[in-house]
Amino acid sequence: MEVQGFPAALEISANPLQGEKWNKSRRKSAHFEDSFPCEENSRLIYINDPVKTNDQYEFTGNEICTSKYTVITFLPKNLFIQFHRVAYLYFLAIAALNQLPPLAVFGRTVSLFPLLFVLFVTAIKDGYEDWRRHRSDRKENNREAYVFQSDRFQLKKWKKIRAGEVVKVYADETLPCDMVLLGTSDPTGIAYIQTMNLDGESNLKTRYARQETVVTLKEQQFSGLIKCEQPNRNIYEFAGNMDFNGQRIPLGQSNIVLRGCQLKNVDWAVGVVVYAGQETKAMLNSAVSPSKRSKLEGYMNRETLWLSVFLFIMCAVVALGMGLWLERHGHQLDTLPYYRRRYFTDGSNNKKYYKYYGIAMEVFFSFLSSVIVFQIMIPISLYITMELVRLGQSYFMIGDTRMYDKNSNSRFQCRSLNINEDLGQIRYVFSDKTGTLTENKMNFRRASVFGKDYGKISGPGSHMLQGVSIAVIGRRRWKLKSTINVDLELVALLHKNLADEERISAHEFFLTLAACNTVIPILWGNSSYANSEFLDEAETIDYQGESPDEQALVAAASAYGYTLIERTSGHIVVDVNGEELRLDVLGLHEFDSVRKRMSVVIRFPNSSVKVLVKGADSSMFSIIMKTTEKTDEGYRESLVGIRRATENHLLDYSSKGLRTLVVAGKDLTDSEFTEWQSRYEDASTSLHERATKLRHTAALIECNLNLLGATGIEDKLQDGVPEAIESLRQAGIKVWVLTGDKQETAISIGLSCKLLTPSMQQIIVNGTSEDECRRLLTDAKSKYGIKLVNFRNSCPRMKNLQNSYPDISSNAKTSDILMHEIEQTRSANDIVEFHEEGLMGSVDGPLALVIDGNSLVYILEKDLEQELFDLATSCRVVICCRVAPLQKAGIVDLIKSRTNDMTLAIGDGANDVSMIQMADVGVGISGQEGRQAVMAADFAMGQFRFLKRLLLVHGHWNYYRVGYLVLYNFYRNAVFVLMLFWFILSTAFSTTSALTDWSSVFYSVIYTSVPTIVVGILDKDLSHRTLLRYPKLYCSGHRHESYNLRLFWITMLDTFWQSLVLFYVPLFTYRNSSIDIWSLGSLWTIAVVVLVNVHLAMDIQQWVSITHIATWGSIIITYACMVILDSIPIFPNYWTIYHLAKSETYWLMIMLITIIALLPRFLCKVVRQLLWPSDIQIAREAEILGKFPNHLRSSQDQDSS
Repeated sequence: MEVQGFPAALEISANPLQGEKWNKSRRKSAHFEDSFPCEENSRLIYINDPVKTNDQYEFTGNEICTSKYTVITFLPKNLFIQFHRVAYLYFLAIAALNQLPPLAVFGRTVSLFPLLFVLFVTAIKDGYEDWRRHRSDRKENNREAYVFQSDRFQLKKWKKIRAGEVVKVYADETLPCDMVLLGTSDPTGIAYIQTMNLDGESNLKTRYARQETVVTLKEQQFSGLIKCEQPNRNIYEFAGNMDFNGQRIPLGQSNIVLRGCQLKNVDWAVGVVVYAGQETKAMLNSAVSPSKRSKLEGYMNRETLWLSVFLFIMCAVVALGMGLWLERHGHQLDTLPYYRRRYFTDGSNNKKYYKYYGIAMEVFFSFLSSVIVFQIMIPISLYITMELVRLGQSYFMIGDTRMYDKNSNSRFQCRSLNINEDLGQIRYVFSDKTGTLTENKMNFRRASVFGKDYGKISGPGSHMLQGVSIAVIGRRRWKLKSTINVDLELVALLHKNLADEERISAHEFFLTLAACNTVIPILWGNSSYANSEFLDEAETIDYQGESPDEQALVAAASAYGYTLIERTSGHIVVDVNGEELRLDVLGLHEFDSVRKRMSVVIRFPNSSVKVLVKGADSSMFSIIMKTTEKTDEGYRESLVGIRRATENHLLDYSSKGLRTLVVAGKDLTDSEFTEWQSRYEDASTSLHERATKLRHTAALIECNLNLLGATGIEDKLQDGVPEAIESLRQAGIKVWVLTGDKQETAISIGLSCKLLTPSMQQIIVNGTSEDECRRLLTDAKSKYGIKLVNFRNSCPRMKNLQNSYPDISSNAKTSDILMHEIEQTRSANDIVEFHEEGLMGSVDGPLALVIDGNSLVYILEKDLEQELFDLATSCRVVICCRVAPLQKAGIVDLIKSRTNDMTLAIGDGANDVSMIQMADVGVGISGQEGRQAVMAADFAMGQFRFLKRLLLVHGHWNYYRVGYLVLYNFYRNAVFVLMLFWFILSTAFSTTSALTDWSSVFYSVIYTSVPTIVVGILDKDLSHRTLLRYPKLYCSGHRHESYNLRLFWITMLDTFWQSLVLFYVPLFTYRNSSIDIWSLGSLWTIAVVVLVNVHLAMDIQQWVSITHIATWGSIIITYACMVILDSIPIFPNYWTIYHLAKSETYWLMIMLITIIALLPRFLCKVVRQLLWPSDIQIAREAEILGKFPNHLRSSQDQDSS
């Protein structure tokens, strides 16, 4: 998360939650848009009167249903859903054609077997899953809660609760519906809830009951009217008001508790139901994220189209041949055994037509019969195989202990099974900064107060007291959960009795840190603290909040003697150096992405009213009081000096990578307060455009503020980030950082994580208008000679460079030669990268682009996107600062929509969700900001450094495996079909099959499927150590080495040859023998299974025991099945295998077919590896020889990654 010092959840745009279609506006600046209904469209809830509330029967009950089926609807609905898959419709059409008498190529039952088998297995799986959903729904709906009935609270089942009823929930219980709080066991009306079941966040959230309802709770006289917005998915906002005892009370997000959350730290809470059942926000958000589609699968569909063309051509050839054959032998059709037109026998049928419908219809039937015979040319089973392989790959990725994070106790998660292979082709990584590259564990380091810098640790003479975990000032002691470095000089200033401006500014500075937030203090009682300087007893205090920044600031204020000890909806209590100070909270303007600041209006015990504000420097300095000519000269110089000093301190903090905030405040006059209070009450009770009205109201008091100071918070880099980024860069992956931090902070973090290097030339784009942005982009392109490059079509020189691998003989390479030639490969790849970046002029060093969110407002909304694209893709590094969530998604879409490159987005918080969903691959970090990013991502992990292993190892393996899997399945089915095709051409185009029906069905289902799946899950071309040691090997995915159109055509050519050998070698061998057709078919069945398995064995890179069992076991299983089938007397192939097995010719024939068919493939592989080895083959050779160039090793131990 990137917004400094404010709750992360408040920044999230409503768009991702609403699930609306993305359009052009998704790339726009994140303007705050309200979706609140008009007054006329609001929902009316009569408290404790459910009958009147639902008198129109428009509200749903509280019963939920997540199941899809009932006993009656299961069969038709499940079949309807299954037949949405085109593959199943293809199966159904083939089976239906085979039921027609003229087209009955296979037995009618046999033809239905594959389809029925798939439908039955899928139905069983779906039925079991839905039964579990029914069981879960039944358990959930029958839970009980206390509902106010007959003047007392009585148990009632959840499913019978209705809108308007008053419900009482006890500690640690789950909330049954969405309720507006009326009161809690705490006298102040505060409640703590855990939203883990809703948004995945484990930290406690604070909700309040309005004081007006809390004081009347004991009387148990529940009445009133709530007017609120209609049900919607936005779990971070709620707009409503309550008419209670003649008052109109505003209701907001802090007054509602949602279904699925748990009540914590209070004994009980009472609320009125506003949304129930399917209308609750939890149920409205229960829809899963849209699934993404693999890029390789898209390519696969292109090749499937080519196979469909081949299928059509083969069927057309057979049909045309049939017509010509019938025309040529027309005079013989009455006597031919297979094509006789009339009956031979005497009787009533004598001279009638027998299975003959004329040449035209026979041609048509022959075409359809051919489709049935050649049906597996379209590899329908490939889709099922790919799903099983991806499932197995995910199992091993999840079980990889090197991607387990001990700190967060989180392991790797695969939340999407459709895009495993895309991990091996990533070209762009878009990363959040805070919580993704950094730990998101904030530590207060520096403070600028009244123009003076505090917190420096310069050496022995510094005024810092490090490691303080207790608020040491005053009579009362507070033990903090975290340790804070305290500047003793600042402590001394706070304890001066002087009432000078510096002392007052310091006091108000820390008072703002303690008061201007949404953090909740939790007291834990006394605890011992052994230190000679302090007392032995201290009361432990912890802070719960939605933002780590706020928690760090409040803890820092406590360390300096300003301890927040109590918070309610109406007041806060701050222990100021041992004296409790009660402050009435008159209004709170929470952070939003437009204002980028937060303010609180408080009344002091002396009745004075102040507004305290903190926010980003970009939004704060514009509302700081400016000097005028009427201002006293000395005072004016003082203000200007303080402002300049603070700005310099902010620049210094940012250059050190610290997150910065500016703190300010002012006293409100009676007139200012009265005007603000009137506007605030109207805005906070409005149901229409409440957020806009509140922003306008805040502008009344957020002006002419007194600058109090600034803060610097440290967010350390995660372990292994610099090494991971360097490895990704060597792998040809560009890493872009999209952050909400200010520019100097982002640049500092970029340098510390080695994203930026001192040799890079930085291009800064900070435009304040469309014309200025256009000028900056044009000037940068002109200065560095950047021209428009068509990234969808590589230039010829780049293609040549991509193929410029070193020439290495597999048996004659020393480690020195190997080292030199890998360096040559690296140089070639560097040139490729240089050209891909579009740099056409001479540039002294690589480029880095730094652009801010304000510039992106004009660029992404105007016609400057192409200019930005040309410049950004010409830079090795891009850092976007001060960007809003939708701008992050816009940057991703900028690359995704203009190139064919694969994009990956990684983040940890709610403001990264839109970016993660926009990218081809989304990765969520299980961090401090909750689990919104994880829930929206395709994959999830605990640390950024694991991305290195995910892409370079698992990504490479998965892409290599799936690419080979697809090509092999095309080959396996095509060689079988072509063998049948040659047989039909040799049998007068009669669509007669020499193979039994069951052999044809079992070929893809049983005989050859298991080895494919095992190899797709377990095969490894290189070890993980080699892949991590040589990141450049990842570039094979960029070059599509494992799957491309050229490989497809080579595979088809090889398939054509193998099918000819498979068919004609036995035919030529047995040409003068008396062997029958079924014996020949039995030979072909065994031969094709042996051939495809040996073909697979030639390509397996890593043999393990299960690979041997699957590969050779499938051949044994094929023999076993054939023995069983040939032992059944009713089958025409009865006992054929027993006769064949006795013949030596049979066994020699299988061996001869295998050798002749695979010999060209073997020779081509040998020649290619000797003369044109790929970098993968070079690395395999080095891996086998154990001779690796030491200087190419990465600085980090690879195994620890």
